[in-house]
Amino acid sequence: MNQNALSVLFYLNKSKTNKEGLCPIRCRITYLKRRKEFATGEFIKADNWLSKKQRTTKSNQTNLQTDLQLEIIKSNIKRSFLELQVSQNNFGVEDIFKIYIGETANHEKYTIEYLNEFLNKKQKLIGIDLQLSTWKKFYYAKSQFGEFIKWKFNKKDIRLDQLKIQVLKDFEFYLKTVRHQKQITINKCVQRLRKPIREAVNEGFLDKDPFTSHKPGKVSKEVIFLSVDELKSLEAFRIKQPRLQLVRDLFVFCCYTGLAYNEMNRLEDKHIVNGFDGNQWIQMKRKKTNKSISVPLLPKAKDILKKYREVKSTLLPRMSNQKINSYLKEIAEIVGINKAITHHMARKTFASTVLLYNDVPIEIVSELLGHSNIKITQDYYGKVVQRRISEEIKQLKRKLK
Repeated sequence: MNQNALSVLFYLNKSKTNKEGLCPIRCRITYLKRRKEFATGEFIKADNWLSKKQRTTKSNQTNLQTDLQLEIIKSNIKRSFLELQVSQNNFGVEDIFKIYIGETANHEKYTIEYLNEFLNKKQKLIGIDLQLSTWKKFYYAKSQFGEFIKWKFNKKDIRLDQLKIQVLKDFEFYLKTVRHQKQITINKCVQRLRKPIREAVNEGFLDKDPFTSHKPGKVSKEVIFLSVDELKSLEAFRIKQPRLQLVRDLFVFCCYTGLAYNEMNRLEDKHIVNGFDGNQWIQMKRKKTNKSISVPLLPKAKDILKKYREVKSTLLPRMSNQKINSYLKEIAEIVGINKAITHHMARKTFASTVLLYNDVPIEIVSELLGHSNIKITQDYYGKVVQRRISEEIKQLKRKLK
């Protein structure tokens, strides 16, 4: 930051000329493309002012006194600027003016600076009401926005008050064209960026949310799951390799429980309880939403638990999600399932093939999946319900012929 970035300009406000023909002299401070204008308290006749030289014609003692006063104002502004340079890394034109008039400068917040403060606060909540994985997602969004600022503005940071809706649109463009991200990934990143920005509004660093008018890009929410026949084929296929057999069983277990990878991986004896109906249930908290889930232990899931029950803290053998997904690709090829199977597809199969295709109401599906609200379930599985209704109508038409 150098002193040349500061501009102090004096000009006449001719529209406010008084009855004596005197114009007020105003001062304009410009710094980092931001302006602050104020009245100097000095007056002069228009023909006694040399705008290019920024002084009076010095034709009389009054004009000489005016020049001296303007020089003092300029000198004090520069002193305020130097004071802020020494004491702060980031400041704006409003801070310079406040120091000049004798007030304490309000340190103008910069975006990445504020996002780092947000992350530091949230980091203290990890393990209390925030998962480490969630914190990392916010950190990743901040990192990407920092890279975007460098790409777009060739700066390390920009002030919070420089955030406009166009900045967010440019950020989405950057993620799509430079980072080659899909729309659903972009939407998630923007969603995580917007949360701290809303907090900046609440804390008074922004007058209003600059991204209020933003609308997420449309994403096709087609749910990919195993059909009844594909699930049966997977269950019945004889797999000789122990590692693939284990992964197949873990996947099928989740097809009948709807457990996500994190919940499957930390399943313990204490999570299996006898319900009021005499049946066994899985009761635990979802790591992602911290919501309690209660899932009936269906016969096929119970058989897999019996097969792998070991004297350990976990009921099922543990394996990394990356390995499971890698082995599932091999299994799909062996079994002849022409779908890119991942562990998460088991959860979707549970919701679709096991529950919705067996006439379980969507509100119960939402509860069993541990979704934070039913709208999430409806958004993702509404088409599955429509498809099921369509099939039922087709059968009804055949019966009515």
